[in-house]
Amino acid sequence: MPLVAYKDLPAFKRLRKEGRTVLSPERALTQEIRELHIGLLNMMPDAALQATERQFFRLIGESNQIAQFYVHPFTLAELARSAETQSYIDQYYENFDQIKTDGLDGLIITGANVSDPDLSKAPFWEPLQEVISWAWENVTSTLCSCLATHAVMQFQYAQTRTPMDKKLWGVYPHRVLDRNHPLMRGVNTVFDVPHSRYNELTQEQFEAAGLKVLSVSDDGDVHMAVSPDGFRQLLFQGHPEYDTISLYKEYEREVKRFIAKECADYPPFPDHYFNDDLKKLMKQLAAAVKRGQSDWPLTDDDMRQSIENSWGDSARSIIANWVGLVYQITNMERTKPFMADIDPDNPLGGI
Repeated sequence: MPLVAYKDLPAFKRLRKEGRTVLSPERALTQEIRELHIGLLNMMPDAALQATERQFFRLIGESNQIAQFYVHPFTLAELARSAETQSYIDQYYENFDQIKTDGLDGLIITGANVSDPDLSKAPFWEPLQEVISWAWENVTSTLCSCLATHAVMQFQYAQTRTPMDKKLWGVYPHRVLDRNHPLMRGVNTVFDVPHSRYNELTQEQFEAAGLKVLSVSDDGDVHMAVSPDGFRQLLFQGHPEYDTISLYKEYEREVKRFIAKECADYPPFPDHYFNDDLKKLMKQLAAAVKRGQSDWPLTDDDMRQSIENSWGDSARSIIANWVGLVYQITNMERTKPFMADIDPDNPLGGI
């Protein structure tokens, strides 16, 4: 299940320090293990760009015992970036034209920070459509997270998201609706998922478009659905890739925006995330901030020791199932285009 550090991307050094298996290119060449090439279209804002890399790299690297993974990060030039982040992208990220030439086995498209319900107004809308269209024709399966799911639904299925009364922000339980689907093998029948979004697509919209909903919360919030063929698009509305402290980092950024007077309202807690002791501490800190305290004393390590992660195992299981199906389908006959290998009436075959 190793990742291959085929370039000097800082994420590989960080993952090695965590004790994860990362092979050098030289060692990878000596392994009699098949390669899988996974694209990562990273549209997350600057503050979360590198963290998102690591989150998906971890999930991919832990997903399969019989493949070595080359993960190819790229982004869209139309996304506004700071000079520092753009320099990082220029140094470490790949070009989509080259990715199209070389090809991918699977593709992951992340979320992005866009609040307007109509994504066609976003400056990156047309280049994102190009990626989605190319992947549909040339990539075995595409996994979409949050806004990427909303973009696919608007572009490909004519289903436009709508704004919610308030931000859906926290960790929520979801029920599995189809326990026999290959993507749900080994997944608890009820599992938690972090969400962080202002807009939604309803279960009725997914079903009207012909997609199969695989998991939904008790409040009817869809987390996971698949394209009508059962596999070529895996759509998440939540963020199962999130680290233990990802929601905390969002909360911390909002607190610091309040301190800097960039927003008028102090942020609420993410739902079902902080335990009672942390809520008590956060209320004390909130009172201090509102009195004029200008710093934020908590460290990331403090929070990693205090917050419970109730979603990581299910996320790893689902990604492992997805990677395993990509591996099996691409192994049917790798010299032919994807659709030549698939029975359109039974795309998952005997898998």
